[in-house]
Amino acid sequence: MRISSNFDSGNIQVIRAEDPLNIQLSIRKDNQSEFYQWFHFKLETQSFISHQITITELEKSAYPGGWQNYQAVASYDRQEWFRVNCEFDGDTLTIAHTPEFEHIYYAYFTPYSYERHLDLLSWAQISADCRQECLGETLDGRDMSLLVVGQPEEGKKSIWVTARQHPGETMAEWLIEGFLERLLDQDDRLSRLLLEKAVFYIVPNMNPDGSVRGHLRTNAKGVNLNREWQTPSMKNSPEVFLVKQKMQSVGVDMLLDVHGDESLPYNFVAGCEGNPNYDERLKNLEESFKAALLIATPEFQDEHGYDKDEPGKANLTVAANAIGHEFDCLSYTLEMPFKDNVDLPDTAYGWSPARCKQLGEDVLIAMRAVVDILR
Repeated sequence: MRISSNFDSGNIQVIRAEDPLNIQLSIRKDNQSEFYQWFHFKLETQSFISHQITITELEKSAYPGGWQNYQAVASYDRQEWFRVNCEFDGDTLTIAHTPEFEHIYYAYFTPYSYERHLDLLSWAQISADCRQECLGETLDGRDMSLLVVGQPEEGKKSIWVTARQHPGETMAEWLIEGFLERLLDQDDRLSRLLLEKAVFYIVPNMNPDGSVRGHLRTNAKGVNLNREWQTPSMKNSPEVFLVKQKMQSVGVDMLLDVHGDESLPYNFVAGCEGNPNYDERLKNLEESFKAALLIATPEFQDEHGYDKDEPGKANLTVAANAIGHEFDCLSYTLEMPFKDNVDLPDTAYGWSPARCKQLGEDVLIAMRAVVDILR
């Protein structure tokens, strides 16, 4: 029996792995950080034998509440990822599973590999409507890649979509994949209409270093990028610095920053009601976007989410707040679950890449509802 994680986004530490019914593991912390929650590892073993895998010391993980009612994902071929039974006792997650093949992967959520990220960028640039731009380099020397979809013209809106500031939130890039597939579809009339009115600036992965390193929440230096938007620097957060620099060059009429939430089993948005510049115009834009998305898909809801900020009390280091304030624009954080959408449960797959991609397509419907009134 062997456990390994020396691959793209791999993360696990082996405490004990001699007995299939007593495999003990722990999660490695993000580099120079106390955050940990993401795991991704391969088990080589005998097939059709019961296994009991425990992941320990989760009481001190980034989001201990996220382990309640959580089911890990597993895959034999790294294409189809299904849920496996888990129990959580407040500190230890126990995965009880009988693999059907000798090699099996387990992960916190379906991984989105760096190779798939590169494939997505390369596929998108083939479209006549899209070009790929390198904004600069990360701390580990990887490209900070931007996709520009549409032809800039006077009067067109600038709509930004950013994803995966927190690298373990892989559902964010799965959403971007579905978003791009519809936006670049030459036969989709909704996308054609939107591209007549707006240019889309899309960052599929804000944190490629953390993604490859198997981090939950930070970049190569242990910096939480979604607390860097007020004063980013090339020293600590070049990812944010470079993207914000481009935003200041081309403008922002709307931002959708895509994330995943460990604890809440819903899809929801968080707005900028706490920003100093928040007014009736921005409130109406938020309400219009939400109303359209509620009609577009039953996967979205507006009853459960984060507590709203008090007026003037927003954290302006957070992307959506910082950009909403600086550009006086509609700016939302979109959150998806690591677990499942409890309103529409799927016991086999939970919240899955396919559902992320469909939500990405549906988001374009809500954007159509506001594109004419963004300014």
